[in-house]
Amino acid sequence: MRSMFRNRWWIVFGSVMGLIVGNVTILQFSASVLMKPIMAELGWNRGLVSAAVMLGSIFAAVATPVAGKLMDRHGVKRIALAAITLFALAIAAMSLAPASPVVFLAMFSLVGLFSAGQAPLPYAKAIAAAFDRRRGLAMGVAMTGVGLGAALVPRLTQLYLDRFGWRGAYVAVGLTVFAIAFSAVALFIGDGGGARRTAGTAAAARAARLPGMDAREAVRNPQFWRLAVVFLCIPLVANGVIVHLVPLLTDRGIPADRAVALFSGIGASLIVGRLLCGFLLDRFFGPYVAVAFVVLPAIGVLTLLASRDPTFTAFGAVLVGLGMGAEVDLIAYLQSRYFGLRAFGQIYGYLFAVFTVGSGLGPFVMGAAYDAVGAYRPALMAFVAVLGCAAWLLLRLPRRYPYPVIAHRGDQVNADPSPAGVA
Repeated sequence: MRSMFRNRWWIVFGSVMGLIVGNVTILQFSASVLMKPIMAELGWNRGLVSAAVMLGSIFAAVATPVAGKLMDRHGVKRIALAAITLFALAIAAMSLAPASPVVFLAMFSLVGLFSAGQAPLPYAKAIAAAFDRRRGLAMGVAMTGVGLGAALVPRLTQLYLDRFGWRGAYVAVGLTVFAIAFSAVALFIGDGGGARRTAGTAAAARAARLPGMDAREAVRNPQFWRLAVVFLCIPLVANGVIVHLVPLLTDRGIPADRAVALFSGIGASLIVGRLLCGFLLDRFFGPYVAVAFVVLPAIGVLTLLASRDPTFTAFGAVLVGLGMGAEVDLIAYLQSRYFGLRAFGQIYGYLFAVFTVGSGLGPFVMGAAYDAVGAYRPALMAFVAVLGCAAWLLLRLPRRYPYPVIAHRGDQVNADPSPAGVA
């Protein structure tokens, strides 16, 4: 079995599977489908449910650097498997949420906390350790799992909702996360260069020889803070629009079943965005590629502002989805080229923490704007300016990578790329 799964692309396959039920799709896309049923039963407004998503994202942001540091030290697999189990249990426990806003917010915060180990982090770390020359493509293919999840998770959640109600839907979603993600990591994901204690000093020395900065060096680098602001801005806009897309569509007179179908269609744009971004990153300067994937969602937001026609609304949402389909690839790729691989997990954790805050803040801004004025328009107008800021910062990044592709070394950067633990 080990020889059968030795090819590095099995890591990519496992990443696709795991990210179908990654924390991004579960926290954001399930929440959009379940928002109105929860509001109807418990008598809450959109701002409160959006605040739960924001708190879940904040707690995920707090936990992600810790998860990254643990993966750098102990390897990806053991940390990810434990986190997946706790994440699935926390999701299922949401079925027990009482009609208390404080308890509901606390329970959703716990979901976010445990989601850090089922983020793109473990998958990106394993892929970065195994690929160099084709790292962009490998990341892009792997992150299509998020797009597949965006297409499948809303439909599954709606199916569970129709059959079991929103409480039963949370139990079913938790079981789905555990079945898919645990299997994917256990079978296909290696340890990503982690210096596990059980491996002794040789493994620690091997990790120390990886090219790159340590975490302290990275956070003192001005490029880190430019990237941090960029990866706050992009998900703030993309997730703000996507999480409120079903309510936005139904507010415009589109039936709920058609709105969910359109929402699921955003997954296709995420897949295209990730594949296209990964393909371009291996061929063109990364920040220029990133700017293109900032401009597309800006056009999408302007489309949502300019037209209430269902077709144009769906087109605008697709363009936003293209931007949302690229940002996770960009975090992993740009980080690996500007800061290297030595402390990949911890540095990625910091940047993904910022990304996660933006992912939660965007839906909250949209919900608060709607509750304040009865419309999403003010938030959408602000989002255009936010994307303009992100594009400007990307154009200020250095034109040469400190850790470029080392062509003569091929793809493999680290030790044995075969999925660890395959019997």
